[in-house]
Amino acid sequence: MAYERSSARTAGGLSAWWLRRMIETPQPLLERMTLFWHGYFGISNARVGNPEVVCRRLHELRGHALGRFDRLLGATVKNPAVLLSLNARNSRKARPETDLARALLEDFTVGAGPWSEPDLQATARALTGWHVSQWEVGFNPDEHDGGPKTLLGETGNWGREDVVRILLKQPTTARHVVERVCQWFISESNPPPENVVAPLAASFAKDYDLGLLVETVLRSNLFFSALGERIKSPVDFAVGLVRAFGARVPTLRLAEDLTTLGQDLLEPPTVKGWGGGRHWINRFTLLGRARLAQELLADAGAYAGKLEPETVAAKHGQGSTDAAPVFLFRLLVQEGVAEETRSALLQRLTSASPPQERLRRLAALIATLPEFNLA
Repeated sequence: MAYERSSARTAGGLSAWWLRRMIETPQPLLERMTLFWHGYFGISNARVGNPEVVCRRLHELRGHALGRFDRLLGATVKNPAVLLSLNARNSRKARPETDLARALLEDFTVGAGPWSEPDLQATARALTGWHVSQWEVGFNPDEHDGGPKTLLGETGNWGREDVVRILLKQPTTARHVVERVCQWFISESNPPPENVVAPLAASFAKDYDLGLLVETVLRSNLFFSALGERIKSPVDFAVGLVRAFGARVPTLRLAEDLTTLGQDLLEPPTVKGWGGGRHWINRFTLLGRARLAQELLADAGAYAGKLEPETVAAKHGQGSTDAAPVFLFRLLVQEGVAEETRSALLQRLTSASPPQERLRRLAALIATLPEFNLA
């Protein structure tokens, strides 16, 4: 698609395009899972150096986001953005690169526990011969180590596909993915209990069906009982606010504002992605979130009145003076705010006029509440 290619020419353009897609998509779960995998694999344009290559990777993630993890992992080990970001531009027989091998073992599949240094070296040797040239992945058989290797108890002349196959057979691989998905949707600070993880991992290991895994998590009692335990990321915060009002905003500017809040979309800080949880919150980012909400809902300035609470309330038949504030609370925080908090916010608006300005200020204030910043 021409628009996608043109947007990928700069990092800012690609971030802006992706934010607009998140805001306007009719499939928000798919886009949310694309963001999850982007963080899961932690590929940064700062290390790749080519937004178009990163854009191709994002489309690849989207294509597999709710598909099968085995196919996603297989695509990952042959993706140029992944190889470049993990210092595997040219892994040779005489000098196997271990960064990709370490990430593959520790972060992408079996986790930190059940592998040793020999397993790391065997993985790195199996990945030799692959290189990136002119932003595409190629293979030089002369640089591949074809000798026997022992990886997690299996010995053979293993290559790239064998590594993927062996890692997918490990029970801890399914557990690792399940735990990360649970953290993403339920709680980043409280690990899911064993009586939830064990059956989910056993089921997931049968066919690595990501769509079924996500559906099961979202339908679970744990998901509904843990509402409000996750701190929204800057992207969740801003995209959720904009989507609530069905608005179109200048996403190039929004991408810049989100970077100041700690989330540059194209640059996860490590291969493990963003820390999440309490890493998102400090006194500076809290002030930044409040400022961004005010700017998004202002009738002038960078976002120039794009979010229109009065219009949205009227569209839903809640445009009266009494009904509109109640509608905004339900729209943004459902029923989760105490009556004292509602009254306190409304009292702060008595001097604001006209009504549209009062509703803009109220929406911005609601966005500063803990109830809006938690999911």
